[in-house]
Amino acid sequence: MTDLDALETEIDGLRQSLSTLRKALDKHFIGQRETTELLLCALLARGHALLEGAPGLGKTTLVRTLSKLLDLAYSRIQFTPDLMPADVLGTRVLHFETDGERTFSFEPGPVFTQVLLADEINRATPRAQSALLEAMQESQVTLFGETRALEEPFLVIATQNPIEMEGTYPLPEAQLDRFLFKIELSMPERKTLTSILEATTSGSENALEPLLDQGRILRLQAILREVPVSSQIVDGVSRLVLATHPSGEEAPDRVRSLVRYGASPRGGQSILLAAKARAILAGRLHVAEEDIQALAAPALRHRLVLSYEGEASGVHPDELVADALQAVGL
Repeated sequence: MTDLDALETEIDGLRQSLSTLRKALDKHFIGQRETTELLLCALLARGHALLEGAPGLGKTTLVRTLSKLLDLAYSRIQFTPDLMPADVLGTRVLHFETDGERTFSFEPGPVFTQVLLADEINRATPRAQSALLEAMQESQVTLFGETRALEEPFLVIATQNPIEMEGTYPLPEAQLDRFLFKIELSMPERKTLTSILEATTSGSENALEPLLDQGRILRLQAILREVPVSSQIVDGVSRLVLATHPSGEEAPDRVRSLVRYGASPRGGQSILLAAKARAILAGRLHVAEEDIQALAAPALRHRLVLSYEGEASGVHPDELVADALQAVGL
């Protein structure tokens, strides 16, 4: 048996658990199958996700449900204008011993978890927002000259409300780039809304039983890196990223006129890693063009900086990503 055959056999063994997990998420978060798939892709790819949607769409419920089904530690931070970095990372506490000696101990903040919900992240000042940068990028926190590793897997899911923007602090491009995906939640359709109302206003909720554990999640994350990607697809993703820049050779007309800065190389990395995760979720051991097409928008929409003309035109970044995909033949 070759290494590839052994890898495929192992993936087949984990496929049932992943399938059961997806069904459980779909049951508790009705009508948002694409959203749950993107969150699982972010988890497997060791990335983070930014959820944008109006209040009441179930963002908090989704994240809490995901952590329970994965049997991972969960913390929630309500971001407010008076939030300080120490409220996120932790602080040192002074103790007075019986003999009069004074000692310090470290009191960890809510970032020391495995699934962190950063609720309404754009409500806090940039100083508080930046407290998450090192944790998101390197899975560690440096405080008081000491570096403390965060327990893996570590997943940050941040939320923001796109409607009420007064008194908010939009995330800077450097922090947006730390998110693998920006996932946009919309109001459900009538049939889906009816199902949600029926499920949430009658009877009692059943207890959630863990369907995956830390060991299997870490193994899936390791397997993901071994999923092969053809040189043709890698080249296509490179061309796609460059096509989001107004100076790119294959940039479409609307990108040239409406975009100031295109996606970073991290955008291409996000697409490829997420595509591998999507392939695993589908039970495949290879990345297909359909994976790139499905993930390009959520991976790039928050990485495009529109020009003044682009802002004034009201164009959605997804439209520009679609133009770039067409321009490079994906």
